Amino acid sequence: MTIIIKNKETLLIDDFKFKCSVGKKGFSRYKKEGDNKTPIGIFNLGNIYFREDRIKKLSSKLKKIKIKRNMGWCDDPKSKDYNKLIKIKKNLKISYEKLFRRDSKYDLFILIKYNYKKAYRNKGSAIFLHLTKNYSPTQGCIAIKKDDFFILNKLIQKNTKIKIT
Repeated sequence: MTIIIKNKETLLIDDFKFKCSVGKKGFSRYKKEGDNKTPIGIFNLGNIYFREDRIKKLSSKLKKIKIKRNMGWCDDPKSKDYNKLIKIKKNLKISYEKLFRRDSKYDLFILIKYNYKKAYRNKGSAIFLHLTKNYSPTQGCIAIKKDDFFILNKLIQKNTKIKIT
């Protein structure tokens, strides 16, 4: 099964069509860190991450990871942990996305394995399928409403891929 991002506002899977939002500056085959573009290609999905205090019941065929207060995603191209899950420590001197947030954007998200296995510096990081309330453009991720995310999650298999065109 494949999730297809058809255009800037349409996500397709099986017989379902969902409204979505993508990067502020559209799509790119040549993604760069901070360019606000969503990468084009076919990618595997990673783990599903969730805030246990906000998402009470979650079943998924993907490996589930509870988001803790000290979790971040490194977006610093100079770091050896670039585009990886990290623990946030007091005097951490690298740039990162905080995963435990006040807003609900990352209450539930799936890693899109873009530039992941062997991360190339400045090629882009922290590309997720995450939540939105208003479909405002992202910094390169794909965002959908919470109710749609739950439907999508039920359809996803371990080998599901995402095709961004």
